[in-house]
Amino acid sequence: MRVLQVLPALESGGVERGTVEFAAELVKRDHESFVLSAGGPMTALLDRQGSHHISLPVHRKSPASFRLIGPVRQLLRDLQPDVVHVRSRMPAWITRLAWNGLPPQERPALVSTFHGMYSVNPYSAIMAKAEHVIAVSNCVRDYVLQHYRVPPERLSVIQRGVDTASFRNHAPSAEWSAALYRDYPELAGKRLVLMPGRISRWKGQLLFLDAMAEMTRRHRDLHGVIVGGVEPGKHRFLRELEVHRSELGLDDKVTFLGQRSDMADLYSQATLVCHMSTKPEPFGRTVTEALAAGTPVVAFDRGGAAETLRACFPEGLVTPDHIGEFTDKAMALAQRPHHHIELPERFRLEAQTEATLAVYRRVLESHRLGADR
Repeated sequence: MRVLQVLPALESGGVERGTVEFAAELVKRDHESFVLSAGGPMTALLDRQGSHHISLPVHRKSPASFRLIGPVRQLLRDLQPDVVHVRSRMPAWITRLAWNGLPPQERPALVSTFHGMYSVNPYSAIMAKAEHVIAVSNCVRDYVLQHYRVPPERLSVIQRGVDTASFRNHAPSAEWSAALYRDYPELAGKRLVLMPGRISRWKGQLLFLDAMAEMTRRHRDLHGVIVGGVEPGKHRFLRELEVHRSELGLDDKVTFLGQRSDMADLYSQATLVCHMSTKPEPFGRTVTEALAAGTPVVAFDRGGAAETLRACFPEGLVTPDHIGEFTDKAMALAQRPHHHIELPERFRLEAQTEATLAVYRRVLESHRLGADR
């Protein structure tokens, strides 16, 4: 099978990482894997794993992007993929219009994934117009059914899977540990409380600082670590976080690590992982990654992250936005030794890959039956 995934870019983030991981799984199963995006740092990893990257500026949310319809249509003619899988709205518009311009017998199967609960408007509706739609959680599925005219038989829930082998029983190298404590000496000898996620107000870093103020007051050996990149336009919020850290007296108790590519190492070193999004998150990849590493997670009981935690580690759930309850739960879990946490099969990368391939085959079979009529 020849598969083309389309997304804005390969900079950082859960969608991007998931795309690269799924591409690697396709290659392992002897499928041909192609990715169309504007490129980014993760392109090199994609290429090393045996996929092929095609670079076009499909990320620009501008009417000028529709000039790419012709080039993408020609790409589809030249590449002749069996399946095109769109993962974001602007690339989906370009791809769908290019796809419409092909003769029906030349069109590949068209699949989309709702990676989020997008605002309800005509721009977002393009994600519901694929031949089959994938939702990354049950709460996203319910959202799609509520707001878009997608027949239930054309909608599947496929949770984003974790490569458990990359996280379970992972032990950082001595070189990695030495480098971490050399660059951040304040972490040495501390129990780390990890807050992963890009720097964005709704991710809850302000609430995390409030919780860390109480946690470090009770236990001085705890140290907060915020891990995540700063996207364009978010530097002012990063400065707000730094000011709030100082106001709470946490300058020597909370460290910003920025964007990292060594999350398995960090999860393995953490005593606890916090998930504090202030609005329902569609899935919550950091939850499954941390649990796969055997690290307890505390999270607000909302959205896809809570859905995951309820299935894997329900004792980590707390009332949304209740900082006192969150802190108490975090302190209780921080005192417990790590233990094996078993992820249900549907949260593993292998299950996600097989379920997605099953969707592809279903749509391709529908194409074949249509051609036979």
